[in-house]
Amino acid sequence: MRAYPDIAMSRNLARVTDDLVRIPGTNFGIGLDAMVGLVPGIGDVVGTGLSAAIMADAVRQRVPLHILARMGWNVLVDALLGFVPVVGDAADVLHRANRKNYRLLERCVAEDKHVDASVRTYVALAVSMVIGFIGVALVLAGLLIWGLIAGLGALLGG
Repeated sequence: MRAYPDIAMSRNLARVTDDLVRIPGTNFGIGLDAMVGLVPGIGDVVGTGLSAAIMADAVRQRVPLHILARMGWNVLVDALLGFVPVVGDAADVLHRANRKNYRLLERCVAEDKHVDASVRTYVALAVSMVIGFIGVALVLAGLLIWGLIAGLGALLGG
């Protein structure tokens, strides 16, 4: 596949977060997203922040809004998987939101799909959409952290 220098940061980020280390004897990799995802709540916040960088690159490339919505959905699914202990972490490894989002971005760049609407209109809609998806994902992570702290406090008798 052809390399696109304008989205090299997103390509590298997707590789590091979803495919950093290959499991010997397989074509399957595990990335930092899976590793930081083992830390309840905090890992989800870090993972969502990294996912936001790929979405910001997509806005910069002016990908169509429906593609940006699919990318946002991938981030939300990733955040929701973080709520399920152990099984969610395993499912997150299989879901690979950043890899999916990079492939969507790469396909748009390769096919020269970009929005021709006015820059102000597109940026306003796209930034609102990204903030909405990332905001919901961060609220979900915050709720998870709050629930863990409340549960820990109850467990310790506080």
